[in-house]
Amino acid sequence: MLIPSPKWLRGDDIATSEITPRHVFESRRRLLAMAAAGGAGSMLAPWFARQAFAQGKGQRLAATPNNAFVVTEKRTPYEDVTGYNNFYEFGTDKSDPARHAGTLRPRPWQVAVEGLVKQPKVYDIDELLKLAPMEERVYRLRCVEGWSMVIPWIGYPLAELIRRVEPQPGAKYIQFITLADKKQMPGISSSVLDWPYSEGLRMDEAMHPLALLTFGLYGEVLPNQNGAPVRMVVPWKYGFKSAKSIVRIRFVDKQPPTSWNVAAPGEYGFYSNVNPDVDHPRWSQATERRIGEDKGGGGFSALFAPKRKTLPFNGYGQQVASLYQGMDLKKFF
Repeated sequence: MLIPSPKWLRGDDIATSEITPRHVFESRRRLLAMAAAGGAGSMLAPWFARQAFAQGKGQRLAATPNNAFVVTEKRTPYEDVTGYNNFYEFGTDKSDPARHAGTLRPRPWQVAVEGLVKQPKVYDIDELLKLAPMEERVYRLRCVEGWSMVIPWIGYPLAELIRRVEPQPGAKYIQFITLADKKQMPGISSSVLDWPYSEGLRMDEAMHPLALLTFGLYGEVLPNQNGAPVRMVVPWKYGFKSAKSIVRIRFVDKQPPTSWNVAAPGEYGFYSNVNPDVDHPRWSQATERRIGEDKGGGGFSALFAPKRKTLPFNGYGQQVASLYQGMDLKKFF
């Protein structure tokens, strides 16, 4: 007779925010060893990083609130949004981006739009900023590891850019390729992922009004650790689908390779829609923890914040479910 393992042995009580993908474990172990050698100073580093960024906010970015795209839930504090991130180009620990992203140079910056379009173009970041009116939208962002935030983003619909470059009839997908520069991004030296980071959307997903080409948050330009100077925010998908520090946008006829799907195809699908009924192979996706709700702040929030039920499509089902009508969302995860 099989005897069930106790919950503590199965890992049911481990905060999902602290679970690391298997292929990252060895790299993370080395980093943890280095942190342990640093003693209390390393433990305090995330706190100092949050304080520094809270006091040194960036350039203001004007935007008109779009009340049609506002989540009314409590917003995640700025210090948590900027101090607790996944951005492996700067390290695999949640506090690494805030500590190390100061080396990123978001000016000058260019984004090449290429592939199956009638109007290919290399945009300077300032030209891209002026392409359409800036809107502030308050979106949820849900990480596959089980933590979530509510953030006031600034940008405009990706569809605005798509219409201007005039996709050819054969363009079925859009691929986003991000910066990979060892001089600016210390994490690029690791073998955690194949660099540069690549993500993709189906054309109808990219054209959806919720898909936001994003330049700022909380009334200012994007901080480096949040994907400066330009990133995607796709709120009904897991956070890793929202590519940061984009340098190329390619229109293609076939489903493009995406970084996490290439690294671990059994764990990270191409679509990656938030689906509480489809578990990650190593943990449940049915619940999440909202960063900052424990009032402790920073990386420790994920440990002590209360669990809440995860909503299908991250709560955006009414807007986006029709995109996947007739699809088996357990197969196309």
